Amino acid sequence: MGETVFFGYDRAALDREYDNRGKVANFAEYLSRYPAESGHTRDTLPARLDLQYGPDPGETLDLFLPEGHGPWPVHVFVHGGYWRALDKRDFSFVAGAFQPAGVLVAVINYTLIPTVDMDELVRQVRASVAWLHRNVAALGGDPARLTVSGHSAGGHLVAMLMSTDWGRFAGLPGDVVRAGCGISGLYDLEPIRLCYLNETLGLTPETARRNSPVHLVPAGAGRLLLPVGAREGDEYHRQTESLAAAWRRRGLAVEVMDMDDHDHFSIITELGDPGTPLSRAILREIRVPVAAREPVGR
Repeated sequence: MGETVFFGYDRAALDREYDNRGKVANFAEYLSRYPAESGHTRDTLPARLDLQYGPDPGETLDLFLPEGHGPWPVHVFVHGGYWRALDKRDFSFVAGAFQPAGVLVAVINYTLIPTVDMDELVRQVRASVAWLHRNVAALGGDPARLTVSGHSAGGHLVAMLMSTDWGRFAGLPGDVVRAGCGISGLYDLEPIRLCYLNETLGLTPETARRNSPVHLVPAGAGRLLLPVGAREGDEYHRQTESLAAAWRRRGLAVEVMDMDDHDHFSIITELGDPGTPLSRAILREIRVPVAAREPVGR
């Protein structure tokens, strides 16, 4: 065993903890499934694609529109990829969980690291929500009913959104985001700084801390769901429980959801269908009535 670098892990062990592809033998099947199902979603659901929310080429989002007339509740999805990979077009399929229930779904993009740094990436994601709050009413959405979810690095970005001082950031009301869901997310960036990922991310101790939601718990916020797969590694469970504990210490509403039989790549497939346990949990937070039906078999 080498020198301990974080919580009893040496560098090699910490690298393994955050190597999701190394822990899931069939990860490639999911990475091909996501864009295939997303292409079908874009072909079949009414959509407004590649709307620009900021000046950078990466600052775009896709909207998936419900049938009928608004104003509809708005749900924003933030993709993962360890802040350095993947694209909104890989995750259009998540609209399948919400659009049929009468929710306007926004799937956002952001510029990947190393083209920008973590501070700028976080700023862009915040800017996407500010843009939606100001503009979504003209597109049929209700800015007063805006919720967010995200997977992996997207879960981190959800927690950053929940911790944003919206008045200071964009001159907006403090309750811009009504509820959030971080799915198998990352909320303490210090171990990320100390493992192989930082060869691309370039985090310093200062940037890691100021972008770590465990250190940025807001004084007040909407309810936060933190689903995590039972087959995730120990560090993902620690990350989730650490953020939940920090929120509870501030008296904020937070719930950890243990998702049986799910790993890092399978858990997000729940958002392809409004009847799965995870989709139903998020729909409850959006406050959309969920039809009485049995969850899809696990």
